[in-house]
Amino acid sequence: MNKIVTFGEVMLRLSPTGYNRLFQNDNLQATFGGAELNVAVSLAEFGEDVVYVTKVPDNQIGDGAISNIRSFGIDTSAVIRGGSRLGIFFLEKGVNLRPSVCIYDRNYSSIQQSDVSEYDWDKIFDGAKWFHFTGITPALGENLVDICLKACKKAKEKGVTISCDLNYRSKLWEQETAAKTIKKFCPYIDICIANEEDAQNYFGLSAANTDVYSGVINKDGYENIAKELVEKYGFKYMAFTLRTSISASVNKWAGMLYDGDKCYFSKEYHIDHIVDRVGGGDSFGAGLIYSLINNYGAQESIEFAVAASALKHSIEGDFNRVTVKEVNDLLQGDASGRIKR
Repeated sequence: MNKIVTFGEVMLRLSPTGYNRLFQNDNLQATFGGAELNVAVSLAEFGEDVVYVTKVPDNQIGDGAISNIRSFGIDTSAVIRGGSRLGIFFLEKGVNLRPSVCIYDRNYSSIQQSDVSEYDWDKIFDGAKWFHFTGITPALGENLVDICLKACKKAKEKGVTISCDLNYRSKLWEQETAAKTIKKFCPYIDICIANEEDAQNYFGLSAANTDVYSGVINKDGYENIAKELVEKYGFKYMAFTLRTSISASVNKWAGMLYDGDKCYFSKEYHIDHIVDRVGGGDSFGAGLIYSLINNYGAQESIEFAVAASALKHSIEGDFNRVTVKEVNDLLQGDASGRIKR
């Protein structure tokens, strides 16, 4: 097993049952989620040694979050207790022509009230091989920018590989601030992960002849962006998820990995019925981390990451509850959905 550290905010997710609208009835399902936690759970399900770092309130809600995280075998010894509250997000799952809707209620959360002095990164990274965070965490405040930068500097000092999923969130910060901030992290990032729109939002780069809203994806355009970003910032790898959205229920799903020399494209999966797409990008990131840390080749790595995240679209909740064997079964062509007895 490889020791992998992830850092970010765990939140309480409240969702209507099925594909109901918010408050269409009096039922809301309560689960936990959050980008870096989603990655941690996937990696733990793949059998890796995962440490999740966050801050949660010292009350029953914080207890519930920690208990849930521990149930996946994740090390929570570096979780800090304190602050006012756990962040919440309301998720209304889209279907057919109606898109999903995410509403944040995370101001004054415990992690937003973190101080840089609370995190002993030297101890946290002892024996670690990999550190993962996303662009969501520094979007929570200047103190989180400082904390993430300190983590990156310590990880570099200790020879820990760093991955970042850019994850631009327009509801958390303005584009100009986001672009200025994320560039502070680029010199530390070894593996940069993005979706179809992140390059535009952070770096002002658009893939030629691509329109994500009409479902047109030009692979050559993303190859050009990857080459430009790797040349400018020195990333070892640049990865993109490539989602063609036909509707909220039907997507085509693929990915690309650039290693500084060659671009590798995965098989494209046609997902005819999306159960829950939240966490799809996180499961891609987890699949990429797992394959790279276990010395898969570039083509094998992008195929594994995309297959893992394709399976996530069939699972309720933020977490990708699949094993390496299940991903490999899909990679070997077992996509019929026939019952296994």
